[in-house]
Amino acid sequence: MTRQFLRDVATVFVREVAPVSRAPVLLFLAMVQPLLLLFLFGPMLAGAQGFGGGAPWQWFVPGILIMMCLTGPMMAGYSMLIELMGGSLERMLVTPLNRTAMLVGRVLKEFVILLVQAVLIIGLALPLGFRPSPAGVLAGLALLIVFGTGLGALSFVLAIASRPDGNLFWGVTQMLLFPLMLLSGVLLPTDYGPAWLRTAAAFNPVSYIVEAERALFAGRAVDLAVLYGALSACAVGAVGLALGTRAVRRGI
Repeated sequence: MTRQFLRDVATVFVREVAPVSRAPVLLFLAMVQPLLLLFLFGPMLAGAQGFGGGAPWQWFVPGILIMMCLTGPMMAGYSMLIELMGGSLERMLVTPLNRTAMLVGRVLKEFVILLVQAVLIIGLALPLGFRPSPAGVLAGLALLIVFGTGLGALSFVLAIASRPDGNLFWGVTQMLLFPLMLLSGVLLPTDYGPAWLRTAAAFNPVSYIVEAERALFAGRAVDLAVLYGALSACAVGAVGLALGTRAVRRGI
């Protein structure tokens, strides 16, 4: 049973990753915004208070990685939505493929893409002055994958719930994307904002994950922020996989 499940996961993964492998330019296009922020916005933070003096990269690069989670896996359900609206997914449903494997295979594809993008961003930031802890990078990438997996699964849940026109998917993602990003301090610290903004940020789980990433990349693995961030990422991952599995089994 387990072997068959793994084969089904591999089948779905290969099917999902094939378009990306045939057109790697799509991977680059998805990184245009993070690259612009890295090369154009990051240097403007040099010397500003609260950004690490003349080297803002220790603070800024982990934020870019979290931003890629919000703009990547969070929109992962778009491909499923297209298949649902076009009817191509229905042809897969008549095959003996395990429905849970359909979700896991799709999430695994998002996992691989996110990992490749994150490694590329880190590599490009090194010549700019980014000096992360090697062990912290590995731990930070693991945390990033847990968070991205949960977001990807939740995106698939939203895609299933958005049938048949997909309007709900676009409405909810656009409504959540920018508040989650701005209230997490990925681009600018919320510490200097008004009290109401800091209070709102305290209820945003993404803000704890961002601080955990920064602590890990700086080599502060025992920082309390790492614990809060790990708990937040695991909660998002667990909820996403649980709801995603249920939605795929019952909702398609």
